[in-house]
Amino acid sequence: MVKLNVEVKGEGYPILCLHGHPGSSRTMSVFTDHLCPKYQTIAPDLRGYGKSRVTGSFDMKDHLDDLQNLLDQYEIDRCVLLGWSLGGILALELALANPDKFIGLILVASAAYPRGSHPKVTWQDLAYTGIAGIINYIKPGWSWNINHLGKRSLFRYLINRHTPQAYNYLAKEAVLAYWQTSASANRALSKAIANRYSCLDSLSKIDFPCLILSGEKDRHITAESSAETAKYLTNSQLICYPNTAHLFPWEIPEKVRDDISRWLDQFRVC
Repeated sequence: MVKLNVEVKGEGYPILCLHGHPGSSRTMSVFTDHLCPKYQTIAPDLRGYGKSRVTGSFDMKDHLDDLQNLLDQYEIDRCVLLGWSLGGILALELALANPDKFIGLILVASAAYPRGSHPKVTWQDLAYTGIAGIINYIKPGWSWNINHLGKRSLFRYLINRHTPQAYNYLAKEAVLAYWQTSASANRALSKAIANRYSCLDSLSKIDFPCLILSGEKDRHITAESSAETAKYLTNSQLICYPNTAHLFPWEIPEKVRDDISRWLDQFRVC
């Protein structure tokens, strides 16, 4: 197990917040900053991401050992799980391994059998992305860069609403997370994808409330994959946001945060 770098905010009932790939605890601030006045948010850098540095290769299952150790470290007997993309898959695996430890699950742009529809990446895509990313880092949310470069880059598959707000999140949170994602983390995810990961057949073990949020135009983990997961969960609510993509929490943060808060209150999982 690896001792993870962790960002803890607030007090109250604990919510374990798990980032995607590439990502870090910092990229979860769109959730944790909103939730921490009422809850205790616990957002780790997963093994090989952010400041949780590792040497050598590892498998996806090693993340689960790290996270279980983290829960023990903070003496958390029960909590809510919130996972974005890869973090949602890990949240599902944690819930399946020990469902009595969790009372609620929020999946964001994730699925039990994740499938994508991303077109083949071209050298032009990479060139536009690199240039647009550098300019956006220097001058976040600049309309000229968004309209002339961003919309032609790979950002067009990550976000559908090309707003200054979304590009500000990309500049402030995504760039550092990308550079801090290790080669080991890339290899571990690639191996899992090649093995066509699926836990659909095990989802009947999860009977506590689940909220599944998806972006209609998500090309990384399709909305159809998320809807399929919702059908396999016996106690779930599905919300699909129109005209949004994989990073929809950065496209429509207020709407997403309001829906999460309303769901937590409605089911009184906390």
